[in-house]
Amino acid sequence: MTAARPDQEASRRRSLGRRVWSAIGLPLVAIVLAMLVGAVVIIASELLVGGGQLNWGKPLEAYGALFQGAFGGTDAVVQTAVSTAPLLLAALGVGFGFKSGLFNIGAQGQYLTGALGAVAVGVALAGAPGIVAVPLSVLAGVAVGALWGFIPGFLKATRGAHEVVTTIMLNYVAISLLAALVAGPLNTPKSISPVTHDVGNAALPVFIGSNGHIGILIAVAMVAVVWFVLYRTTFGFEVRAVGVNPDAARYAGMRPRLLTMLTMTICGGLSGLAGAGDLLGVSHQMTSSFSTTVGFDSIAVALLGRSNPVGILFGAILFGAMRAGAPLMQIQASIPAELIDVIQGTVLFFLVATPVILRGFQTGLDTTQITRSYGEASH
Repeated sequence: MTAARPDQEASRRRSLGRRVWSAIGLPLVAIVLAMLVGAVVIIASELLVGGGQLNWGKPLEAYGALFQGAFGGTDAVVQTAVSTAPLLLAALGVGFGFKSGLFNIGAQGQYLTGALGAVAVGVALAGAPGIVAVPLSVLAGVAVGALWGFIPGFLKATRGAHEVVTTIMLNYVAISLLAALVAGPLNTPKSISPVTHDVGNAALPVFIGSNGHIGILIAVAMVAVVWFVLYRTTFGFEVRAVGVNPDAARYAGMRPRLLTMLTMTICGGLSGLAGAGDLLGVSHQMTSSFSTTVGFDSIAVALLGRSNPVGILFGAILFGAMRAGAPLMQIQASIPAELIDVIQGTVLFFLVATPVILRGFQTGLDTTQITRSYGEASH
């Protein structure tokens, strides 16, 4: 019996190692491959504009400047945290939907409507005490974002409308609604272009650096909240059960339709909180052309984090660091900041393509198996 203990311990370590690798292996491979593709793009661009001369050290110079811009000092770290916070919250909303088998493409619209709700209440309470104005403005953003998420959830639960279609359509509705309200009732009189008043006392307090607002702390706290809800509550278990097999969940006494509406409402609330935090913490006012890529980037972050709140945290930090470090990379290495979009898009591509390619090789490049593997990876 004592002789078996070392074998059991070794078996546990191997099992733990396999579980860890299964969780982080694919994202790591996707990130490394995307960085290699980015290096190739940098070298190729230098070859085209550099008079036909290869500069093999240019990718290292660019990535070094990118890292320095993201983590090279207190101000850089604070800016990375500011860029990470909205990505993290919106990605939590997308990942929560994934756990229930729902593909929430509407984080962009939910983010914008959340910001719109926050600025409307923030401007109205601009002169009120901060202890009143800040919470009410944040809650307004969460409520409007949750409403924007409830709509596709209700349509899917009651009419079977696919959430991918309805959330994409609602993204465009949100953009038009924002432009109309900012150019109309929320517009500052005699302004050259449509813009709202400043939110005044409703702005989120800054606790570090020049713009390190408390929205960062809220975003990190929501990681723990979402993790607890998903893995330590009955509701979270039902959400995950419906995502795995809706029919079995219904047979077990769960209510998939109600869970669909609640899940999409929570997704919208999290994305609305991202918009509210970004507006109240950074811009403090809104133009009619207010736009961002946070909603779409959050889909890649959620996939990179495998829909796990902790994994999403690290994915959001990676994407936030890229956004924060891009300006310095452009200044020091003369590499356009748009390279970050290339890298992030390539990460998403490899996240989907890598399992398909691997399974294709394992099945001897059988076309039917590759098609089936692609469908499973996409789901």
